[in-house]
Amino acid sequence: MTAAGTRAIELVRRAGVDHRVHAYAPPERHGRDRDARPVYGLAAAEALGVPPDRIFKTLVAAVDDRLVLAVVPVAGELDLKRLAEAVGGRRATPAEPAEAERATGYVIGGISPLGARRRLQVVIDAAASGHASIFVSAGRRGLQLEIAPGDLARLSRANLAHITRDH
Repeated sequence: MTAAGTRAIELVRRAGVDHRVHAYAPPERHGRDRDARPVYGLAAAEALGVPPDRIFKTLVAAVDDRLVLAVVPVAGELDLKRLAEAVGGRRATPAEPAEAERATGYVIGGISPLGARRRLQVVIDAAASGHASIFVSAGRRGLQLEIAPGDLARLSRANLAHITRDH
């Protein structure tokens, strides 16, 4: 699949939304570094020369009986209780990686909040609104989509809420 062919990028292009696609060499391993920060997002920030607070990761969580996409800064940590509250649920847990990949049609490290295989509710952390543009996965490891937070929220039918854990 070419960069132009990811479902996320095609959705943005069809909508006529201003955006930029940024490619970089992703790390070979995924997971977390020794400070428990996700490797992919921080690698993207470093490779693209962008502050980490502008790079957002998309996590899949099970809230009660449904899957939800949570879009949070890569340097932050998803607050599962806040996510559940944001969607009117009682309890949220991280989805199993295989379940996340099946539901979205994307691989871990490349899950985009746009163009998921199944229609999933999306919640974007309110911190996104503090930037003119943010970076989210374009649907493949090593590919970031730069987009205005308002456009991302509109295209993904997301609501904004404070879903990042306070430290």
